[in-house]
Amino acid sequence: MKADVLLGLQWGDEGKGKIVDFFTPHYDIIARFQGGPNAGHTLEFDGTRHVLHTIPSGVFHADKVNIIGNGVVIDPVVFKKEIDDLESRNAAGLGNILISKRAHLILPTHKLLDAASEKSKGEEKIGSTLRGIGPAYMDKTGRNGLRVGDISLPDFDKRFSDLVQKHSRLLEMYRYHAADMDVLVSEWKAGIECLKKFSHIDAEHYINASLAEGKTLLAEGAQGSLLDIDFGSYPFVTSSNTTCAGACTGLGIPPSRIGRVFGIMKAYCTRVGGGPFPTELAGDMGNELREAGKEYGATTGRPRRCGWLDIPALKYSIMLNGVTELIMTKADVLSSFDKVMACISYRDNSGAIMPVSFSNNNILPVYREFAAWKLTNEKMNFAGKLPPELSTYIRFIEEQVNVPVTIVSVGPERSQVIKLSKSAWV
Repeated sequence: MKADVLLGLQWGDEGKGKIVDFFTPHYDIIARFQGGPNAGHTLEFDGTRHVLHTIPSGVFHADKVNIIGNGVVIDPVVFKKEIDDLESRNAAGLGNILISKRAHLILPTHKLLDAASEKSKGEEKIGSTLRGIGPAYMDKTGRNGLRVGDISLPDFDKRFSDLVQKHSRLLEMYRYHAADMDVLVSEWKAGIECLKKFSHIDAEHYINASLAEGKTLLAEGAQGSLLDIDFGSYPFVTSSNTTCAGACTGLGIPPSRIGRVFGIMKAYCTRVGGGPFPTELAGDMGNELREAGKEYGATTGRPRRCGWLDIPALKYSIMLNGVTELIMTKADVLSSFDKVMACISYRDNSGAIMPVSFSNNNILPVYREFAAWKLTNEKMNFAGKLPPELSTYIRFIEEQVNVPVTIVSVGPERSQVIKLSKSAWV
């Protein structure tokens, strides 16, 4: 059996959590393969909104196994808060959470280093979520991080203290001081006790054995492909591999085990923080799109920058990931506009689909205009019938990228999904 991969194709916030929840009944195992609590996967059903940061989005299904893979970095404090919240909501799959022993831990001092580093950049700051993600991955690649498997070692407390001391020396260089360090450490250790309640496994063995037994697995990505540490809009990127290759390194599965690759895209584009955004809409139109789509970070609450769909960037992400099916989200949001635009090329001299280095100043988008569509609650029947204007927009995208759009999301609720006739799930 092969593992299917579901990931974002833009700058994150494409609606991955909802689609994973929608797909979960078709799989035995849901596995997160990278990122950390900077992710905010939002699910809505039965009139309630749920935001997951570390735990896979299949946790609301009682008969599914949810794995936090080795590529994820875990903040014990955030993990405990998430577990407490899920317990209060009686999440059906809480007893089926498994954690890779190789997953790295975020320490309180990682978050302090994140804040100190971002502050030191001044006007050139990246727009970090300040969750300690970058410093944790730095310690991972620096070969002195702490892992979930270390929790059971007799010298774990010493390892923790030694790493905190190293971080404290770095914080002194930044002249950054935390007055409440004792409180932060106390909260972190309470989070460690929460982590101890769950099974810590050799996830790479468990996953490969499960696939060999014929079990189905969906690998859940975080952030988006254009935030990949290698192939994103560097340096305005995250600290992990958000592309399909990250599913292999983040779960311990070989490339030959990858099956379908579901790429999620919004009908438009958004991004949070700094970095280039060629199709960004400034002024009233950008604000209108932000309000219509409720484009505020699920993790930080920060307003997202909003703009039209970027076809060249989408082609680039599809190429990197080997996408086999496209899923469009938030098609309903554009109902409030009189016309819809899509960037079909860049007016520049690089000749590249996605230049290695660019800014909004040296990339001029070339647009194609489309008639807007109207989606209202009264007219949506979720049975595959789309307004002709939306169908035209989708067909254009398919022709441009040579990948079929098989599912369209037309609202935040679990039920607001239209499966097109070519969908694998019909």
